[in-house]
Amino acid sequence: MRSGFRVVTLAGWCLSAGAAPLGLPAVPIPADNPQNSAKIALGDKLFHDPRLSSSGQVSCATCHRDADAFTDTPLAVSRGVGGALGQRNAPSLANAAYFTLQFLDGRAASLEEQALRPLVDPVEMGLPDLEAAVATVSADADYRQRFRQAFGGAAAPTTSTLAQAIASYERTLVFGDSPFDRFQYQGEKDAMSPAAVRGLTVFKTWGRCVVCHRIEQSHATFTDDRFHNIGIGINRYPDDIERLAGGSAPAPPRARSGPATPEPARLQSELGRFAVTGKPADLGAFKTPSLRNVAVTPPYMHDGSLKTL
Repeated sequence: MRSGFRVVTLAGWCLSAGAAPLGLPAVPIPADNPQNSAKIALGDKLFHDPRLSSSGQVSCATCHRDADAFTDTPLAVSRGVGGALGQRNAPSLANAAYFTLQFLDGRAASLEEQALRPLVDPVEMGLPDLEAAVATVSADADYRQRFRQAFGGAAAPTTSTLAQAIASYERTLVFGDSPFDRFQYQGEKDAMSPAAVRGLTVFKTWGRCVVCHRIEQSHATFTDDRFHNIGIGINRYPDDIERLAGGSAPAPPRARSGPATPEPARLQSELGRFAVTGKPADLGAFKTPSLRNVAVTPPYMHDGSLKTL
């Protein structure tokens, strides 16, 4: 385990929307996917199962490792099936439950939707379709029993219940109660070092970091949950980006050629939120990440281009 990050499954905090660790708001739980311990345990198993990939070697946890704050540090971009390189830095799934939209470009409207997309992405887990994932778990007696326990009765695995289970597990990946939280919300003046306190002052004042990485009176998610173009990545390809963006509204298809991501796909990934909305104002804009556990998740930015804090 990497020092500085405690791996704790906080199911007790996430079984209802009424509790959370110090420094964080209540975890939002959708009415159509209430938490229960059997569902969370099932989601945990699915999240770590490489059989849900075309190669049988890549799981969700391959690129979102527990001990690395659910990132793929130190890689700038992750490797999926067949060694294929992805296009963006793997974001942490810690506290992802608080985001309104998922993925760096916000193309998924929920954790349930987010849970399914990597399964059929040709660069990530490479299944031909979602039915292949359902077939894998349906053929496993232990999985069939777990689905019945999680969803009741004679419930057989479906695409929907598979997504709900993984999302339920991801909603337990909630981490607060840090030295910052004890300093900020409990008044423990010795919880942070003098250097950290000076940094926090800069963060809140003339550094203006807090404008996007929000600290509220009762909690701090360290994100405004919005999308911004801060000039990272896209400015390296001004001519190409203009050409790719011209008349483009839907997200471009993921292409693949051998073990490396082809350059056109890499350029397309720099379109950011624009590839989802088609709005010129969203060109090159990416979601503001939370800064919780940021010390143990290098490299940084959507393309992993910055090696250190």
